[in-house]
Amino acid sequence: LQLVESGGGLVQPGGSLRLSCAVSGFSLDSYTIGWFRQAPGKEREGVLCISKSGASTNYADSVKGRFFISRDYAKNTVYLQMNSLKPEDTAIYYCAALISRYCSASAFSYDYWGQGTQVTVSS
Repeated sequence: LQLVESGGGLVQPGGSLRLSCAVSGFSLDSYTIGWFRQAPGKEREGVLCISKSGASTNYADSVKGRFFISRDYAKNTVYLQMNSLKPEDTAIYYCAALISRYCSASAFSYDYWGQGTQVTVSS
């Protein structure tokens, strides 16, 4: 099982990015997928999650109304659309897979992880 993130980069405040999490070795209806982020000196934080059934859960109040999660079965990819980005969104973003049908905000619950992609929001 493999997860590969892409789409990170440098963006100005107020800008948008779409991160991709391409999965291989399993189908998206077999695992719950979560997006996490980790800023320097901080703990890894759950951002959004999409369950096997397609239900999404937001774990970070700071991204409500700005970040959205979706998936494309044909491409076996989960996306994190990030709008109105702020400097405090700067972090390494990770996607992770959980075999449970329920989302979890705890990083310890997840079985497989991608390598992460850097997002930097700065003018």
